[in-house]
Amino acid sequence: MGGNLAMVETITLQEALGFSAGALLCGLISMRVRPEVRRSIIFTLFAIVLGLSGLAFLSRYQLIPAHLAISVVPREVCLLIVALGNFRVYITFLVNVLLARRAVPRIVGEVSIAISLIVYALFRLDALGVNLTAITVSSVALTAIIGFAAQATLVNLLGGISLQLDNTCRIGDWIEIEGVTGEVVSIRWRYTALATINNVTIIIPNSQLMNNRVTLLGRRGDHRIPWRRPIEFGVGYEWTPGQVIGVVAAALERVDIPFVAAEKAMCICTGFDASAIKYTVYYWLTDISSYLTTDSRVRVHVYAALGRAGMEIPVSRSELFLHSARALQATKSATEQHSRVELLHSLELFAPLTEDESHALAAQLIPTPFGVGDVITKQGEPSDSLYILARGQVGIFRDQEQGKGPGRQRLTTLMAPQYFGEMGLLTGQARTATITAESEVLCYRLNKRGFEAIIQARPELADAMSKTVAERSAANDATLASLSEEARARAASTRASDLVRRIRAFFGL
Repeated sequence: MGGNLAMVETITLQEALGFSAGALLCGLISMRVRPEVRRSIIFTLFAIVLGLSGLAFLSRYQLIPAHLAISVVPREVCLLIVALGNFRVYITFLVNVLLARRAVPRIVGEVSIAISLIVYALFRLDALGVNLTAITVSSVALTAIIGFAAQATLVNLLGGISLQLDNTCRIGDWIEIEGVTGEVVSIRWRYTALATINNVTIIIPNSQLMNNRVTLLGRRGDHRIPWRRPIEFGVGYEWTPGQVIGVVAAALERVDIPFVAAEKAMCICTGFDASAIKYTVYYWLTDISSYLTTDSRVRVHVYAALGRAGMEIPVSRSELFLHSARALQATKSATEQHSRVELLHSLELFAPLTEDESHALAAQLIPTPFGVGDVITKQGEPSDSLYILARGQVGIFRDQEQGKGPGRQRLTTLMAPQYFGEMGLLTGQARTATITAESEVLCYRLNKRGFEAIIQARPELADAMSKTVAERSAANDATLASLSEEARARAASTRASDLVRRIRAFFGL
């Protein structure tokens, strides 16, 4: 009997070696083609080696007397280890190499391993002479008991299979369920794992995904699509909805924000409450993982656009004044007026102004804040105003004609305090460059209407200001750089004479 058992174990070892040699070849191919399965394959091959070592040991040494029924247990345990390892390697090779282009769900491989083990167990039981019919009859009642006790687990299992087979959710999808938003990073038999933008992994039982409403973000069928995001804000009743919508829509159309699709953003009026008219901006997001930072950027540009238009976002508050409100407002206005006058004094263009003229002009300046990336002026736009840069930094660009080089060429950078757009104010000339805010910027805009009374009261200002503008223009003209200082001075004088005529004609002097 002992000799027969040793012979059986020798034959079993030879068969196991044959299957394992094939598994080794498939494992090596899988590791080369799909490096991400390398660790799993190495661990599985190590388990196969352990199982084979056990079979080899049993073929030489008999640990349990052959006449005892349990003498086959060590052999079957070793065979089970070898079989499980072979199944894992062969199925990994099938799913990840042969069927790689079909993107077979991971759970298909796991189910295949489970079915293979069940078939293997039945085969081995039959080989050992076990009555399978009796086992089948008794297992019906046992299955019912287990199914009732593990109902939740079975629901999760079936849910995991359904999710992967019908592609309801895929690895890399972003979903929202019960207030939780995250990226699907794993779909297993029992659960689905979501990774949030806070680097938190949330484990959701598959039964919840099957029984609750799940919002799939950024995908329609097999196509990735942008995700529409709402940004809510309110503006006081002093401005009509048409005015607010126009200001916000125009501002967002002129700015480039990372991860915002080219499709135009939409601003709509959504309601009214006690202190404000409610609005919502809808924009299209291309990178779902950046939704919080992109929402913030859009809010910043909306806030800056409202500020430029003088539109306030109302805040519910109670204020207690210990001094006269009129006196406080007067103090605030005086401080603002003084800072504006000092700003005018720092700019060469306004040096010819008297003190009274500086104060009068300061009262005509209109605060115009801009956010990073906002377009302050656009090349080719009509204009009759000048901008004084009080805080921040702007870039000046020349837009090239199509087919004549890069779309936008940087000319220079201006830091506060500076001014630009003087030709628009003095002559009505269209903008010759595009100027964008490269930081949080505060400008003051001076319109023709605000400057007209001052220059008409003292027309000789046209001569002094034209000289400053002409000298600045000549200094920035690359075509004059190679000329002598005397030649550049003559060119500046000629430009100044021409500019005086244009200023006088523009203001009717």
